[in-house]
Amino acid sequence: MMSDNINSKNLNIYSPWVCYTKEIEALFGEDPDIKIVYDNDNLVLKLYVNGDTKANAIEKLLPSEQAFGDVILKINIIPSNEFLNTRAGIIEAAFKGNPAYLYQKTVTGAFTNPVTYVVFKNKVVQYGIDSLKDINGLRSTLYQDIATELVGEEEGVFFCTEKE
Repeated sequence: MMSDNINSKNLNIYSPWVCYTKEIEALFGEDPDIKIVYDNDNLVLKLYVNGDTKANAIEKLLPSEQAFGDVILKINIIPSNEFLNTRAGIIEAAFKGNPAYLYQKTVTGAFTNPVTYVVFKNKVVQYGIDSLKDINGLRSTLYQDIATELVGEEEGVFFCTEKE
C-alpha cells in the first residue's frame, strides 16, 4: 500500500545521461588516479587519468560517445597515448589502483581458451539514480554489476565479487 505522504525532497529525477555519468562515477570515483568532471551544459564527461597506460585502457573500455535518443554524451579520457593489446591487460591497467578492484586471475585449461576473472571488492555501492524501485532515488548494486553494465563482458573475461 502506497502512502500519500511522499517527501519530494528525497526524490531526484535524473536524465538517462546523468544516470550514466553517475554509474561511471560510482565505478571509478574512488580511484585516486582518476578525477571525473561532468559538464551538463555541453554534455561532456571528462575523466582525467594519471598515467598513460591507465588512461588508454579506460579509453578502450568506455565509448567516446553514448547516445540517449537524440542526446549524445561525449566521454573524454585525458591523457591516452599507449596501446594495449589484450582485453585482460586493458582491464588490469584500467582498474589498477582503484580501491574497488582487488585482482584478476587468468586460468588456462587443456582444451579451452584462457578465461580471466576480474575480482572486485565485496561491497554494496549506492548512488543516486532515476529509479522507481526506490523512493529515495538510490541504486544499490555491486561493483561487478556496474562494470558489467558499463564495460560489458566479452568472451573469456568475467567480472566477479570477492568471496567473504
